[in-house]
Amino acid sequence: MKLNSKNFKGLVAGSLLLVSFLFASRAGISGQSFQAAPDFQINDLEGKTHTLKDYRGKILLINFWATWCPPCRAEIPDFIEVYSAEKDKGLAILGISVDDLPASELLNFVRRFKINYPVALATSEIINQFQPGEFIPTTIFIDKNGRIRHKHVGLLDKKTLLTYLNQLRSEN
Repeated sequence: MKLNSKNFKGLVAGSLLLVSFLFASRAGISGQSFQAAPDFQINDLEGKTHTLKDYRGKILLINFWATWCPPCRAEIPDFIEVYSAEKDKGLAILGISVDDLPASELLNFVRRFKINYPVALATSEIINQFQPGEFIPTTIFIDKNGRIRHKHVGLLDKKTLLTYLNQLRSEN
């Protein structure tokens, strides 16, 4: 089969799906890197612009995911629940979809799954800025001071999410 852009994207998507399954049960990667988060700018599906500055003083989770990724879909209910309980206590979540589909289709997915935090389609700029890596889901934790504190690769369950969150809250 000739490898064109569409075939290449399908091959990459299939490979990511396989690797996501393999890594779904593994523990996340927690680094001791305290580098400043990139000063990003991205528009969500509702048209609102999000920047790093908007989240100063909050703990921000940036979750790179896709609609076709089973581990990504599995963590959405926990993100929804934790965000509902913690958004007024300084937690923010920004979902960055790496899907190759129109924004209207992604918005339909977001509404169907009742995702209650902002979601945006990935841009090459935000991928280059955050370097989430080859595997999804990948969640990057940014502390209240705008520093990247953890990078969790693979399925992020509620218990682990709350562990990271409580750790960051206790430090600030």
